[in-house]
Amino acid sequence: MADKGRTSDQETGLVKKEKELLLGMTNSTLKYLSIGILIVQNTALVLAMRYSRIKDPETLQYLPSTAVVVSECIKMIICLTVIASDFNFNFTTVLNFLYQQLFVNFKETAKVSVPAILYTIQNNLLYLALSNLNAATFQVTYQLKILTTALFSVCMLKKKLFLSQWLALAVLTGAVALVQWPSGEEKADEDSDDGQWFYSTLIGLTAIFLSCISSGFSGVYFEKMLKGSKATIWLRNVQLGIFSLIFGFAMSIIKDHAAIRENGYFQGYNFIVIVVILLQAAGGLIVAAVIKYADNILKGFATAISIIVSSLVSYFLLNDFNPSSFFIIGAFFVILATLLYSVPQSCFDHVFS
Repeated sequence: MADKGRTSDQETGLVKKEKELLLGMTNSTLKYLSIGILIVQNTALVLAMRYSRIKDPETLQYLPSTAVVVSECIKMIICLTVIASDFNFNFTTVLNFLYQQLFVNFKETAKVSVPAILYTIQNNLLYLALSNLNAATFQVTYQLKILTTALFSVCMLKKKLFLSQWLALAVLTGAVALVQWPSGEEKADEDSDDGQWFYSTLIGLTAIFLSCISSGFSGVYFEKMLKGSKATIWLRNVQLGIFSLIFGFAMSIIKDHAAIRENGYFQGYNFIVIVVILLQAAGGLIVAAVIKYADNILKGFATAISIIVSSLVSYFLLNDFNPSSFFIIGAFFVILATLLYSVPQSCFDHVFS
């Protein structure tokens, strides 16, 4: 009997170890799967958006303002579906829950209006930037959002940055400035097209810088709201979506009313445009998965790989990018700064102790 008891305990122990091993493998798989999806999404979105904004005189261009609205609609549907699944798709309970959270507690909902408006403006600015810059320059320059997010985190969340992070931010700023330094070829292009290259680059860079400021402020504001509330990220995204849809739709009508009246709200939509919209809608959800299963170091590697892949595709396939020595050096230091900012201080303490 004692032998049987020992055998049973051993079997139970083996089963437990197998379950722990399987769980560890599952978490590891989900970690690298989420990072892989983030790399594909980041790279594909920028490249698809850039490709969709390359003007073809024979094709009717779609309106970015309407694409932003459609993307928000899809995001709302996904978030509402997740919320409904929490209530086993009992729609009466779901509707009652949403009514209580969105309308009875309207003061809480109204707080989300600030980041919602900024996110909508930011998404429109990204289309403007990629209409005027190649994908590689966009990807590298857009990493300035790390700087703006860090500064707003220090000011609004009283977050303390380590010396390594301040160093990374200084390197990032200098590297982005180096990337923008015109090469001899670009100066020749500027002279040959009556300054068109200069004005196009200026518009694109201004759009990126404004977008980085918007991204930093709205991201930190949203983080502060999530930390000070019991509401789930899905409910917060629904609240965001309400104001984003209202503001985005109003913005599209005001900005593009003439074009919409002439050719319709969904003019110029094709397969590539639909891909861009779906990738943009999925972006926030993928980042949420990365935050849950991975860490900042892997997220930094994902950003670095996205920059490299975007540069290669932009050079070999889109033919709208010819990297200068300034760009290559600057891009290298942007990647280095991104990784340096992501590494925890404990790693440096361990190395130098």
